[in-house]
Amino acid sequence: MKKTVLFGALTVAGLVAGAASAATLDDVKARGKLNCGVTTGLAGFAAPDANGVWEGFDVAVCRAVAAAVFGDPTAVEFVPTTGETRFTALASGEIDMLARNTTWTFSRDTDLGFDFVGVNYYDGQGFMVPKSLGVSSAKDLDGATVCIQTGTTTELNLADFFRANNISYQPVPIQTNAEAQQQYLAGACDVYTTDASGLAATRATFEAPGDHVLLPEIISKEPLGPLVRHGDNDWGDIVRWTFNALVTAEELGVTSANVAELAAAPTNNPEVNRLLGTEGELGAMIGLDATWAVAAISASGNYGEIFEKNIGENTPIGLARGLNALWTDGGLIYSPPFR
Repeated sequence: MKKTVLFGALTVAGLVAGAASAATLDDVKARGKLNCGVTTGLAGFAAPDANGVWEGFDVAVCRAVAAAVFGDPTAVEFVPTTGETRFTALASGEIDMLARNTTWTFSRDTDLGFDFVGVNYYDGQGFMVPKSLGVSSAKDLDGATVCIQTGTTTELNLADFFRANNISYQPVPIQTNAEAQQQYLAGACDVYTTDASGLAATRATFEAPGDHVLLPEIISKEPLGPLVRHGDNDWGDIVRWTFNALVTAEELGVTSANVAELAAAPTNNPEVNRLLGTEGELGAMIGLDATWAVAAISASGNYGEIFEKNIGENTPIGLARGLNALWTDGGLIYSPPFR
């Protein structure tokens, strides 16, 4: 078992080293589109609509990067990945970035050789059960069958939680959220566990979401965010600062509705001017046009707009900002300054 895990880690690390030897930005420009890894389908975060157009909270980050590079948020190919295939897809160069509810951990950042460019959602692992089960706490789940996605941090978190509370469980391994939903609703497992945001997104798609409850326990820290291959710092800077531009835009009051007007001429706020390219040379520093951030913000809006449109309290998913509010509003969302 240990040899297999080690070999897998070395394989991914080797793929990263090979894929990162080329300049990703050059490859993306030559291809004419961004290849962005996403989930196989999670409502509100990444899923194709009735017309096959991908949309969602994570999708918006991909579109913002495509807009920053090409001035076109549609210049992106979405590549569905599972918990087990996502890292190989990134390491091998099949995708240029991964924006797929992926937790930033020590081993993924170092041993697997990836660079997380930021946290776009602060989350934690939770539990969903049918209301009819009559359970009010995860500590009451002794002997339960639990649907859990393989290749994720939730596997170890689950084992640790049950061991710490001296209770047992029977895992029901699944590959995708769609499979988990099917198995859970069919009664193949008593419980579905994953990131709390994912549980809320999944429950929102049920015919009777009120028949299912999210238990109060949050058993882990799950800082979710986009990542790129280690070793291509120039590309990492583009993805990192595109995300930061969306955060800073919300903080500065720059929205999809007013960004064009604010970018037409310098304002009395120097940071707005630097962000939008009417002052300074920030775009040139990362190999992009002066209006790269204008294009990124125009694609789907600033961070707050993206949150509210896709997963906010007025959507079926109904997530409050909480930890994902700006630092000025008591949350953890914070960008370094544009200067």
